[in-house]
Amino acid sequence: MFGYVTIDKPELKFREFDVYRACYCGLCRELREKFGIPGQLSLTYDETFVILVLEGLYEPRILKGTTRCAVHPVIKRPVRKSVITEYAADMNIFLVYYKCMDDWMDEKKAAGKAFGELLKKKAAGVRRKYPEKCEKIGTYLDRLSALEKADVHDLDMMAGCFGHILEEIFAWRHDLWEADLRRMGFYLGKYIYLLDAYEDLDEDLKNGSYNVLSGLRTAPDFEKNVRSMLAMMMAESCRSFERLPVVMHAGIIRNILYSGVWTRYRAIQRRKEKEKEKEHV
Repeated sequence: MFGYVTIDKPELKFREFDVYRACYCGLCRELREKFGIPGQLSLTYDETFVILVLEGLYEPRILKGTTRCAVHPVIKRPVRKSVITEYAADMNIFLVYYKCMDDWMDEKKAAGKAFGELLKKKAAGVRRKYPEKCEKIGTYLDRLSALEKADVHDLDMMAGCFGHILEEIFAWRHDLWEADLRRMGFYLGKYIYLLDAYEDLDEDLKNGSYNVLSGLRTAPDFEKNVRSMLAMMMAESCRSFERLPVVMHAGIIRNILYSGVWTRYRAIQRRKEKEKEKEHV
């Protein structure tokens, strides 16, 4: 369930794209410095979005610089880092570790177990740093896994579990903005869970794997209902964001919320259309 929260690059201004990429590179550098190469390999777009939202709201001191890396060894890339970059890196490691262990427990993926073992001590350090937050996130992740094993198909319950995970990550501080940040993260998390299920549905049905949408697949209005559910989740998330006094990064955040999160959905639709065309050839 990673990689859904990204930009719609053609609709982003050049200056905004430079800022976005600098935040992404800053997170990559932070993961490398704190957790080594395994940490760097866990990099996701989703935590870059968390950085943009929290920096835009709290406006911490930004450190700017340039760096080279294995991907860009010749030309130095600009990087932006703040205290929120460090927080996002910690949450990234904790989530990826849990995902690796879940993949091993559910599907016996050896690669997931091996990578999880590399992150185990690092994730334990994050848990010691944020004991209450990691306890809540871990509880919801365990509950989600248990419900999937029990073959529960309550859409609101299943998506809500993942929503609570994102809610905890967005709630960086206990302050005036906590409620809206939580609500924003909660509905974004529900959107991600449902879209992930929608993308994997055909493969899961073929493999006999769990999918919360499997019981609805044959409904006559299935496609329309999925689209409506996704739109409702993002409408609630966007509504909460618009209540926050965010100026810095606002254009990038709106690009992601109103368009970027839909790029994967549109790609799925294009793939489905191509498959239908092949069937009629």
